[in-house]
Amino acid sequence: MRAVDLIRRKRDSGELTREEIEQLIAAYTAGGIPDYQMSAWLMAVVLRGMTRPEIAALTEAMLHSGSVLDFSYLPSRKVDKHSTGGVGDKTSLVIAPIVAAGGLKVPMISGRGLGHSGGTLDKLESIPGFNVNLPLDEFRRVLATCGCSLIGQTAEIAPADKKIYALRDVTGTVESPALICASIMSKKLAEGIDALVLDVKTGSGAFMKNIEDAANLAELLVETGKRMGKKVVALITDMNQPLGCTAGNAMEVAECIEVLGGAGPTDLRELCLELAAWMFLLGERVKTLDEGKKLSADLIASGLAREKFREIVGLQGGDVGVVDDPGRLARAKHSFVVTSPLAGYIASIQCEQLGVAGVVLGGGREKKEDKIDPAVGLEFHKRIGDAVERGEPLCALHYNADTRLVEARSLAETAYRIEPEKPKTVPPLIYRVIGA
Repeated sequence: MRAVDLIRRKRDSGELTREEIEQLIAAYTAGGIPDYQMSAWLMAVVLRGMTRPEIAALTEAMLHSGSVLDFSYLPSRKVDKHSTGGVGDKTSLVIAPIVAAGGLKVPMISGRGLGHSGGTLDKLESIPGFNVNLPLDEFRRVLATCGCSLIGQTAEIAPADKKIYALRDVTGTVESPALICASIMSKKLAEGIDALVLDVKTGSGAFMKNIEDAANLAELLVETGKRMGKKVVALITDMNQPLGCTAGNAMEVAECIEVLGGAGPTDLRELCLELAAWMFLLGERVKTLDEGKKLSADLIASGLAREKFREIVGLQGGDVGVVDDPGRLARAKHSFVVTSPLAGYIASIQCEQLGVAGVVLGGGREKKEDKIDPAVGLEFHKRIGDAVERGEPLCALHYNADTRLVEARSLAETAYRIEPEKPKTVPPLIYRVIGA
């Protein structure tokens, strides 16, 4: 097999065999194919797509590039959740402790920021000392001890995806249903889970801009999971505006602690309760979705979910003091407030621009080797449908380097469309559920 031949065939809309895909992934994982050739093949996939058999072969090749965990010795059902990513999408940090506090096991292997979207691992690492790089034995110990562990891919878990994920982030090859599906499902199926809840984002800040593409991706993910014998459901949720009031690693952790304390933004809290309810339902902890929502709300109100988060942070080496005092998290030195140029109503938001502004400030990666600044990010003051006066704050940019402000400011200032009339409709939080 020559990599260049597979690149050419995919470039010309040809179909690769299972054996060719397996050989390609194995060779790249082993270092036998350079990044530039894999980048070319990934771009060909983005432009030409993949057939269902190709996607299945790619998913399984990435899954079996490493170990597949077995947690059958643990008595509780094992359930996880995954989001396709967006701006301010921080639900994992709330949902995981809720579900673990409710008696299920949550073995969560997460990713870093991808494109303009934030990553769970980057958020967790903004907690001083938090170790997302636990070896598998320690991952198992933490999971058995407190019911949840949140780590990144180890050398043993889907190593092919780990390499390809980092490459996609910086080569403009994120927005492919085939690659998104293979990436998500290879990691999740390696976790030894019984069930999976998927949060598929759609809108201006999502990788799937329209609901039809999001539904197609959701169906592909559900089909792939069910084919592997897992219970899977996908919620198509809105990303036409940021989720919650912040986007930025340390700020998002602080916001999650607010929600676990019974406060926080309404949209974030409602979505977390919905996703956690589905995890309880698929994990056979409750019989109805409403029962799952009530259980989730009760676990927050009682303080048990917050204490579970404290336990997870402590077991993974983090500073548990941040749970009581989020002010211990990193804070940016400077801030700039973006104000409205006129009075009216927020008609729409170019959410991806706000995500890119966060990357520009240093909250994401433009190159594989870039270091993330956990303190920087954006704070949002207005949502779609809100009234606004001339000079009133729309959002605030929190930054450390003056050189990064100009571009980020321009992106944020042009992200809001203001009209004299209030929009007749605002985007719903959840559009539909697939695979229920």
